[in-house]
Formats: sequence, structure tokens, C-alpha cells
Amino acid sequence: MDSTYTLIETQEDLQGILPLLENADRIGVDLEADSMFHFKEKVCLIQLTAENCNFVLDPLCIPDLSPLGPVFADASVRKIFHGADYDVRSLFRDFGFEVQNLWDTELATRFLGYRTSGLDAVLKNRFGASLDKKYQKKDWSQRPLSPEMIAYASEDTRYLIPLSEQLEEELAARGRLEWVAEECRILQEVRAAEGEERPLFLRFKGAGRLDGRGLAVLEALLEFRLDMAEKKDKPLFKVLGGEALLRLGQLRPRTMEAVKSSRVLSPRQLSMYGPALLQCIHGALALPEAALPVYPKTRVPRIKPLVSMRIKAMKDWRDALAEKLDMDPALLCNKALLTRLAQRNPLSMEALETIPEMRNWQKEILGEGFLQVLASL
Repeated sequence: MDSTYTLIETQEDLQGILPLLENADRIGVDLEADSMFHFKEKVCLIQLTAENCNFVLDPLCIPDLSPLGPVFADASVRKIFHGADYDVRSLFRDFGFEVQNLWDTELATRFLGYRTSGLDAVLKNRFGASLDKKYQKKDWSQRPLSPEMIAYASEDTRYLIPLSEQLEEELAARGRLEWVAEECRILQEVRAAEGEERPLFLRFKGAGRLDGRGLAVLEALLEFRLDMAEKKDKPLFKVLGGEALLRLGQLRPRTMEAVKSSRVLSPRQLSMYGPALLQCIHGALALPEAALPVYPKTRVPRIKPLVSMRIKAMKDWRDALAEKLDMDPALLCNKALLTRLAQRNPLSMEALETIPEMRNWQKEILGEGFLQVLASL
């Protein structure tokens, strides 16, 4: 396997490799981003492998990456990722790129029954190759990047094309190629969430344990953290940790001495943010009762005994099939879909067609069996 790579840093460099990319049958794709170091994450490198050529593109140096858009959108060129979800979201968010003819080797390994589907483990098993992960948590937005970091980044796509070819051949032999293809077509459509949903506590772990006053304090603190993170261009967790904010929402200290004695903040955080956090807490404590937020309690509907019986019967049948296929039972059919089927109780293939959560491949291999199980009840 060729270990060399070409660094693409200029518009001219990009134009020069376009013909090769446009005429390739398959392109291996990976990204490096800076989510651990900045408020708004961005793609910092794009690694591409095609026709035994390894390219590392620097989007922070190339003025216009739009010529790559048609390559990603070209359905005649297969784009191979390993764990594509984050990359597909990032490519659309930063550059407006839509990916057609996507193939995810991580998904493929799971449909072949792999219990460990990380790229390092897969490549070691398949090719005896070992990926050095010492630069995994580095700041990819820094410039200049060291040659060692760029070489490290190029390794992630080097084996994707031969890996995809092997996996596709094995999936086809086991009749599962279309199963993965359908999942990949769905994966092409994922998009990053836009903006921050309000109130912020709705997506904060542990907020549901607070009363209205505690939620008001927490929301004020979350807004403060969001503002500070944007001003400092840091990720949220590097400004204030979630555990600290939740604890302050529970304790609601009214004085600096109380904040200090709570031991929630480090001395540095206390010095930098203490007075401002205290002001946030005071503001939330001054809100009238009528203005306090309410955490939306999602009442889980009580499952009727007959529905529970259907779930168990289908689960037992699914588990037996999963063992026979050597697949993760949850990949075959997850709990949410089992529950949905049990509630709807379809008794014909036509009825199964009305359940949008069920994939075509699942109807094919699970449909008749589930229908027989439900009919027997």
C-alpha cells in the first residue's frame, strides 16, 4: 500500500486533481475537524484516496472548495467513508456538499457481524495495518500542520477502497449487500442541527431533576456559558463543565463565599466567572413564580399487557434469527421498532408497508416471521 500523499493547499492544486477524482470509480473520504478546540467546529482537512493516489486537502488555505461539490454529488462515483454520519453532516454544513453513492464500511462490518467495528480494529484484522492515534485529539485548525500530522491524517483513507471491495463481496455472498445499500442511502440525507434550541436546558442531561427555580438558574448559567464560549472561541465544556452548572442549579448559592465553599468551580474559574455567575443566579432567583420554566415531562404511555406480550414474542423470534445470521439483534430490529410493530399489530405485508420506520430490507427478512408471530397471538 502506497504510503505517500500529496498536500493540496491552493486553488490550482485542487483544479489539478479534479480530473482524477471525476473519473474515479471509488474515492475514500475522511475529515479532520476542530470540535475539541473551538466554539463552532469546522472541517480542517479533507482526506481523499482515488486510483492509488492519496490527497490531503486543506480547506483553510484553499479559497474555493465548490469544485469538489459535483464530485460528491456524482452518483457514478462511490464515496467510501468509515462511520459517515458526522462527515456527511459536516460536509453539508461547511460547504453545502451533498453526498451521492455513499458507502459506509463501518456499517458494512456491522452487517457482517463484526463486534468491533472501529477502523483501527478492522484494518488490523483485514490488512495487518495499525493506525497510530497519537494525533487524534490534536487541534487540526492550527497552521502550519507538521508533516507528521498530515501523514497521520492521510492514513485513514489509504485502505478504504480495498476494504470496501472486500466487504461488498462478502455482503453479496451472504445476500446482505442491498441491506447496507439502503442504510447508506438513508445516511446520505443526514444534516447537522441548525442553531441552539431554546430553552437550553432541554438538551442538558440532568435538568429534569430540577424544580422550576433550579431550571431558571440553570438556564441563566447555560446562556452565560454559551455567550462566553462564543466570545472566547472555545467549546462549551472548556468554559464550564456541565456537572458544575447542574450543581449550581441545585445549590443556588447567593454569595461569593457560598459559591467558593461549594467547591463546584476551580480557583481559576471562580476568579474568571464567579461574579458573573452569581449575577445570573440572582437574576433567576428574582423571577416571579409565574415566569419559572417547566420541564416538559414526557409521560411514557403505559404499555398494555397484550402489547408487552407481542414485544416479547417478536423479540424472542428476532433474537433467534440474529443468532442464526450472526448479527447484533438491535441492528436487525431495535426496541423502538419492536414497540411500534407491537402497537400497530400489522397482520399483512400491506399493513407493514404503512410503518415508515421499517426498512425495506427488514420487511424482506423479518416481515413474514413477525406476521406469523403476531397472528399466533
